[in-house]
Amino acid sequence: MIEHPSYHALAAVLTEHSTRLKKGDHVLIEAYDIPPLFVVALMRAVRKCGAIPFVNLHSGRIAREVALGVTKEEASMILSLDLARMKKMQAYIGIRGSTNIAEMADVPEENMSLMAETLKPLSNYRVNKTRWVVLRWPTPSMAQQAQQSTEAFEEFFFRVCTLDYARMYPGMKALKALMDQTNRVVITGPGIDLRFSIKGIGSVMCGGEFNIPDGEVFSAPIKHSVEGHITFNTPTIYRGICFEKIFLKFSRGKIIEATSSDTQALKKILDTDEGARYIGEFALGFNPHILHPMRDILFDEKIAGSFHFTPGQAYEVADNKNKSAIHWDMVAIQRKDYGGGEIFFDDVLIRKDGLFVPRALRALNPDYLLKKKTIS
Repeated sequence: MIEHPSYHALAAVLTEHSTRLKKGDHVLIEAYDIPPLFVVALMRAVRKCGAIPFVNLHSGRIAREVALGVTKEEASMILSLDLARMKKMQAYIGIRGSTNIAEMADVPEENMSLMAETLKPLSNYRVNKTRWVVLRWPTPSMAQQAQQSTEAFEEFFFRVCTLDYARMYPGMKALKALMDQTNRVVITGPGIDLRFSIKGIGSVMCGGEFNIPDGEVFSAPIKHSVEGHITFNTPTIYRGICFEKIFLKFSRGKIIEATSSDTQALKKILDTDEGARYIGEFALGFNPHILHPMRDILFDEKIAGSFHFTPGQAYEVADNKNKSAIHWDMVAIQRKDYGGGEIFFDDVLIRKDGLFVPRALRALNPDYLLKKKTIS
């Protein structure tokens, strides 16, 4: 097997930029169905930083088998063992490949809910207590989802994932400052009429630290403030099921009506627990390389000109106190080629048809982020 020329570049982004590894750090690498040579490259990059790699290899087929027969006792034991290990880590790198995106589609919903609810403390600790980053791995199935050849998709993947994220920081800082002082948000467009408040929640910049690829700033609505409705124009896969044209209607923050291409499955997920019908995240996406849905949320939530609205768990760093076993990013694209739309902060137009309007935020528009650097 010949090592891909971009392996070292991507490993350097993950260890030096995303997780900012330091000498003596314990780093858990969780690899799901990816080439062993990239795990080797990543281990070497970790050691180059003076940190110590610990590796856990996963298989989608085996994960399905575990979920098919899981019991409460078994899930609790998995939590006990994995949480004890996670508490010894300062950083976490998760690389998730898949030969079949629907591998878990025939696992009973009650089993998936049992796993999600029982293992929630593990993901909470990883998200809130370690320096972490997760990314997908390019596979033929992902290329098929993106309607590209395998070779073309791999070239796209490594170009996106090794982006110079430093170019995003001036615009992200301006957007964060604006969101931190914003009270009322209004979003309009085809099938969208949403109103909510983000006052006092705060916001978080994402420029390659948590996800690769990246490019978003997120906050959360005050839990009971969401009113209106939205039809998402981006398909989404959750728990192995593909949903299209999800429609949600809100009253006092709660989802009171929900339909989709699979309404029954959608409602089952939204009935997982009380928090599943409230929104835990609101984010604006602006990665200039990602323009169209791939049915992969780590890519789709970063689409240039998009926003995502997330039923379920809020992040502690932008916390509206909503708790849930689910966290389901649903994406709406507002560029002209997807029907357009507008976003207002306190009655000021912030983004129109997917492009930021205020001068300080234009640095997040694709024409700026893709502009070649000039030598002064």
